[in-house]
Amino acid sequence: MITYVKGELSEVYDNYIVVETGGIGYEMMVPPSIMGALPAVGSDVKIYTYQYVKEDALDLYGFLSRDDLNIFKLLITVNGIGPKGALSILSVITPDDLRLAVLSDDVKRIQSAPGIGAKTAQKLIIELKDKLSLEDVLTRGVSADAAQPLSDGNGPRDEAIEALVALGYSSSEAIRAVRGVELTEDSDGETVLKAALKKLAFM
Repeated sequence: MITYVKGELSEVYDNYIVVETGGIGYEMMVPPSIMGALPAVGSDVKIYTYQYVKEDALDLYGFLSRDDLNIFKLLITVNGIGPKGALSILSVITPDDLRLAVLSDDVKRIQSAPGIGAKTAQKLIIELKDKLSLEDVLTRGVSADAAQPLSDGNGPRDEAIEALVALGYSSSEAIRAVRGVELTEDSDGETVLKAALKKLAFM
């Protein structure tokens, strides 16, 4: 199994790239969404890979981060979603957005991916919900000091999310807003709610 390839980015196309290392060029299929984050051709790059073996082909799928790769691996565990389907989803939905969509039952967001219908989106949510963590979503991208864990489902972030949903916001909107609020020792549900409402006003 090839975990990652580190070398020179030698070629870039619409849906795949070529990374050369040790005199060998590795062709990797990648989500179009990462194209803007790639360095210039000729630069060094590290691509995390998934090797897909089938009867008539040996394919490499590439990602800029291990998180992207891990989400890709989760997606292909869903019955009916293969590597190309997973890549299609990640071409329009970031890993964090996908987590939010799954945990908030946002079928329409997942349906926005090419070739993904309502039934497949619902199946994806059902099969992945228990494999994803709300705490991970809330603390991802937040500073280490602010990334305090949830408290048995009753922490200030949870309270704020419940209050926002009760006010008519979708679960996805509530999670997005609350995730950006930094916690202090004095933070309670009301404090987080007020800060989240301010963020929602500018979303």
